[in-house]
Amino acid sequence: MLSLIKSIFGFGPKTDFAQLVQEGAIILDVRTKAEFNTGHIKGSINIPVEQLNKNLSKFRDKNRTIITCCASGSRSSAAKSILKSNAFLNVYNGGSWYSLKQKI
Repeated sequence: MLSLIKSIFGFGPKTDFAQLVQEGAIILDVRTKAEFNTGHIKGSINIPVEQLNKNLSKFRDKNRTIITCCASGSRSSAAKSILKSNAFLNVYNGGSWYSLKQKI
């Protein structure tokens, strides 16, 4: 129970996003095309969260690590939920794309 509370409030172990990227993680930016075009992480894939369900087939390997990001972290959280509910096993919410860029 305590570990659940810690994870909800962000007190759990920190994710090493740089290591995940070095190991081949996909960075999925779920902002709109217009937002993506104003700046993004080099090599990231842009699929707006509203279109994610229709584009799940683009991710063939459900074991491959995916890091979601957006402008603030709320859409990337929704994207993580969509992926997890479709049996993707290694999904992380990277939060804001700009903050994630600083971590990798």
